[in-house]
Amino acid sequence: MFKIVRLFKIISVTGRYGLDEIAFSSLGVPGVVRALELLLFWRDLSAPRGQRLRCALEELGPIFVKFGQVLSTRRDLLPMDIADELAKLQDRVPPFDSDLAVLQITRALGSHPDQLFASFDRVPVASASIAQVHFATLRNGREVAVKVLRPGMKKSIDKDVALMHVAAGILEAVWSDGKRLKPKEVVAEFDKYLHDELDLLREAANGSQLRRNFIDSDLLLVPEMLWDYCTNSVIVMERMKGIPVSQTDQLRAAGVDLGKLSRDGVEIFFTQIFRDGFFHADMHPGNIMVSTEPATFGRYIALDFGIVGTLNDYDKDYLSQNFLAFFRRDYKRVAQAHIESGWAPKDTRVDELESAVRACCEPIFDRPLKDISFGYVLLRLFQTSRRFNVEVQPQLVLLQKTLLNIEGLGRQLDPDLDLWKTAKPYLENWMSEQVGWQGLLQNIRNEAPRYAHMLPQLPRLVHQALTRAATPDEPALMAQLLEEQRRTNMLLQIIMWFMGGFLGGVVLMQVWAVIVN
Repeated sequence: MFKIVRLFKIISVTGRYGLDEIAFSSLGVPGVVRALELLLFWRDLSAPRGQRLRCALEELGPIFVKFGQVLSTRRDLLPMDIADELAKLQDRVPPFDSDLAVLQITRALGSHPDQLFASFDRVPVASASIAQVHFATLRNGREVAVKVLRPGMKKSIDKDVALMHVAAGILEAVWSDGKRLKPKEVVAEFDKYLHDELDLLREAANGSQLRRNFIDSDLLLVPEMLWDYCTNSVIVMERMKGIPVSQTDQLRAAGVDLGKLSRDGVEIFFTQIFRDGFFHADMHPGNIMVSTEPATFGRYIALDFGIVGTLNDYDKDYLSQNFLAFFRRDYKRVAQAHIESGWAPKDTRVDELESAVRACCEPIFDRPLKDISFGYVLLRLFQTSRRFNVEVQPQLVLLQKTLLNIEGLGRQLDPDLDLWKTAKPYLENWMSEQVGWQGLLQNIRNEAPRYAHMLPQLPRLVHQALTRAATPDEPALMAQLLEEQRRTNMLLQIIMWFMGGFLGGVVLMQVWAVIVN
């Protein structure tokens, strides 16, 4: 029943704010727009369309707000007035009552904020779709930020996600491309990460991991979590001071090099993806600042770790191969990688897929971001994937969303940034470390202790297995098995000699490198 009620609310809000009028106006069908005006004459649509869209998304709840946040980064796809209004969703969602925040903190931490902190600012400094943030000062004088979960979030999200599951099922049943795009799996993935975001203790752990990954970095700062004050609904972290990355005029006035900042953003992104396989997956401008402190001037500051993505070694290898192939314009390798990975059917002709990918990607190279129509490129890629039945990979949905955010951020900081040329050297260096001689030596160093433990046991384990396989009634078979065991032992000895010689050679190479340097 609640699904029907929620659906009617969505329809009601859509009509009240005139979102249908916005959609049909954008499609260039004035006759339909005039008909709607006559039919729904009582509506007041005097407010700007961007404001109406923002207010509608805020009223519909957190999932729709997050949708607006992602859209706000795509100024190349949206009219400027709509993009400017949606940008307000990044950190200016209407806050909830501060008395509720105080009550939430008291319940979660066992004491009133006036007892926990030397000072607590009841006016929130930022308010987002899931939680809001208040500044405070600990008894020892340390400045902190207190993040408090919005009350009633789980029930609201459950209702909207239930509708999305229904919509995904209908989409899969009635649309020819539905099964290929896997809408049910995509919604399930979105559902999982939204509910993860409701657990602030998980967010604190994510932030702590990201901080460790970049603890020695000159590019990214991550606040320290104060675990004595962290629960599922309230977390307290180090207060970070900086300028929001979207405030480009303030950044220029402060002396920040926006060109370097945009290049650093690309490096941070690829470092998270390929070095760590652990990435901040909600990188809209409301979650990123730039430090103005003298010791860390010009570094990125990451905030809000409710949504992170992870990639396994297979995903990283596949993505790196495809990125490098794209950067090198090796479209045949891109086509082969899609077929080898199973993303495209095994019977797909490599030359046909290669030609289609080339037609999509070739026009965008050697051009700055401001001159590239990514909306057009994405449309062409979608048409290509539909033609060749390329399947959507649900495990990479967050990565696709993050790429969308990074691209939008790059446009705001430096429209002349050449994303491809900036990323290519970093990827080539990473590939050299992973699959070149350097990567081979590192993998041998990492695996050597395990090999040293396992190899001496192999003859005994083989002997036990062969002994169990033989029976007293089969002397001839026993003799044959023992002979096979003797040969196996000899082979294992040869392998150990070889490994010993190889490892010794590695050590000699390192010693020689030290002497030469």
